[in-house]
Amino acid sequence: MTTTTGLDRRQLLGGIAGLSLAGFDPRQAFAQAGPLNVFAHRVMQTVSTGAQGGDITKDWAQKNGTAIQWTTFDTGPLQERLFREASLSESTVDVGFVLNTQVIPRAANLFEPLDDYLKRDPIEDAADVFPGLIEGMKVAGRQLAVPFRHASSGLHYNEELLAEKGFSKPPATIEEMIEVAKACTYRRADGTAVTGLCMPGVTYPNVIDLARAWDGDFITPDFKCVADQPPMLNAIKILRELFQANAFPRNFATLSPEDVNVWMQTGRAAMSLQSMGRNRIYNDPQKSKFPGKIKTIAVPASKTLAGKYDAAPAKVEFWGLVIPKNAKRKDLAWSFIKTMVSREATLKAALNGNGPVRASTYADEAFSKTVPYAAEELKVLKVARVPLPAFDEAARAGDFFKEEAEAAVLGMKTPEEAMASLVKRVQPLLPA
Repeated sequence: MTTTTGLDRRQLLGGIAGLSLAGFDPRQAFAQAGPLNVFAHRVMQTVSTGAQGGDITKDWAQKNGTAIQWTTFDTGPLQERLFREASLSESTVDVGFVLNTQVIPRAANLFEPLDDYLKRDPIEDAADVFPGLIEGMKVAGRQLAVPFRHASSGLHYNEELLAEKGFSKPPATIEEMIEVAKACTYRRADGTAVTGLCMPGVTYPNVIDLARAWDGDFITPDFKCVADQPPMLNAIKILRELFQANAFPRNFATLSPEDVNVWMQTGRAAMSLQSMGRNRIYNDPQKSKFPGKIKTIAVPASKTLAGKYDAAPAKVEFWGLVIPKNAKRKDLAWSFIKTMVSREATLKAALNGNGPVRASTYADEAFSKTVPYAAEELKVLKVARVPLPAFDEAARAGDFFKEEAEAAVLGMKTPEEAMASLVKRVQPLLPA
């Protein structure tokens, strides 16, 4: 934390008190220094300032006499700009948002460790924040970010389409899901061609949800690539099998999350594996042909795991708040972060559509009434884990996964050949 040269603490406090008596308001000094500059994904601004739960930043801004300047980007450009700003000798960025996969060793050189702040001026009820999210924001034991938003995977299904093929309830196991996907690949009476299962490509964060049905991984927490082991092989074989049965999109490699939204809203897909928060979009009465009929459950585990898990330990990804090391107003930034992750703010943001990082939010009646899948999401959060551990070469490993998985699903390689090749390519990228 920055100190003032030539003044001891007593002199400094006395000087500030004298200025206050003379009509100087320290809050105005912050205001005169300009608005708090926050680099974020655009969804962070939406859930922080939405109408349903209210603007969680308003009271803080008024109390500190400081406006908030949101500068928003998509995920990739956000990381690039934030890391570049944090690499400069100084920056005007006060607070940034990072994804858990970006909390890597390199980040430890760019962002302020928050351990001293947490000890000196702790966040409200820290034990209420899901511990896995806290741990996921550490590098070498140092806390670099405080969790703000999570996105947990779920299985979305259109109950009207399943009913048309004779299914009165969603699949209870991953094996049942495969059969439902095949049966729900058909042409409806109105001519709509329905595909059984849809998701935006076969990148590792998407495929890992299937592998987790057998408690599998792409890369283990101790940095071993296990993509050639049965759980991940099962996932790749499922996708290949569904693709051959036309129960998985022919153009899966080019589908975006927004494309999947449209497929679910228009009835082109019977089920999707996506973040649970997509439930709101799928049921949007302004855009969906099936408002209220698209339900969301935890990703079902394999029948071979019966008794071990109530749901598959699917992926959870999350965003956290950081302070660049070269930021000029770190105490002000910490004050903002504390407000953003308070119990009240977490609830309000959740009512605006945020994935809450506190267990208490799920016990709140106002939240559970507006989020029909709250109980299923809590079930996932109890067992979910990140799709892979953070390391500097994670992006390259992800590119290799996509290449090999696409080759296997398209039939250019067998699943065994593709995953063996993947392990060979990825292992040298991993930390020793």
